[in-house]
Amino acid sequence: MELLRQLCEMHGVPGREEQVREFIVSQVKDHVDSYDVDPMGNLICRKDAAGSDETVMVACHMDEIGFYVRYIDSKGFLRLQPAGGFDPRQLFSRRVLIRTRTGDILGTLYPSGPPLHVAKPEDRKKVPELSDFFVDLGLSEEEAKKKVRIGDPVSLYQTFEEIGDYVSCKAMDNRIACWTGIQLLQQLKKPSRNIAVVFTVQEEVGLRGAITSAFTVNPTYSVAVDVTLACDTPHTDKEEYISSVSEGVCIKVMDGSTICDHELVQTFVDLAEKNNINHQMELLPRGGTDAGALQRTRGGSKAITLSVPTRYIHTICETIDFKDLQATLDLLQAFCEA
Repeated sequence: MELLRQLCEMHGVPGREEQVREFIVSQVKDHVDSYDVDPMGNLICRKDAAGSDETVMVACHMDEIGFYVRYIDSKGFLRLQPAGGFDPRQLFSRRVLIRTRTGDILGTLYPSGPPLHVAKPEDRKKVPELSDFFVDLGLSEEEAKKKVRIGDPVSLYQTFEEIGDYVSCKAMDNRIACWTGIQLLQQLKKPSRNIAVVFTVQEEVGLRGAITSAFTVNPTYSVAVDVTLACDTPHTDKEEYISSVSEGVCIKVMDGSTICDHELVQTFVDLAEKNNINHQMELLPRGGTDAGALQRTRGGSKAITLSVPTRYIHTICETIDFKDLQATLDLLQAFCEA
């Protein structure tokens, strides 16, 4: 649990994943045959199997949705450029962290417009656009410009908490995959095929790191590890759930970017049943994972996604059942050893 807490509380918006990457290197460097960082910033970690000419690539993206500073106004307020998909309704009154060249700075994220107490009725009903939000640093324009530069990365700020039987934090999407990749490399002793666990960059803005790293690895089989929607909450019809928390790892059939290889889907179902691993099937109508890039890069590969059911995705309170995450690791390890 402590490893997951450390990963989720780190900050790494698309293109600025270096803090996460350096931490992962410290965790896996003594458990791999080799590792290297490619020009985009993907961390490629390899465990070789003697005599095998097949490679399994496991993609675990490091980045979280975030922003970049695009403007500092005459009162010291920051304006932001989003990097990733946000629902503006989830951004009211949030703490954010700006990573500057001299250190991290906390700020308050808030939409422009009058406070509720003095707002007109029509203003109270308005849902702000992302462009309406600003960051209050509590600094003058002069002080703000001394500390912050245009282009500094900004991420949401939230601590990791255990809530009932679940755990909650920002960036479960996709530090749950980073946790899985680290644990796989630490625990996998006798892989049946060559294994390349790749901690990818810039997934949230277009699967970019997966494209280049898959070209390098040239895998036979590709497995993306990611979150998926758990809609098992009030006012959602059961047929719309996608997945449910506490019902196990999701074996994806299709999403908006991939139709998973049907033989791989069946292989993972068989392994889950054989090893008594709690699992569920997933069909996601929109959205995608790194598997969409892995499947189509170079000559292509047989690709699939294993997902952890997650409530409140792309918010600061993304919530999972740790048992579902453990089931994901168990199934992935069973495949790598099969």
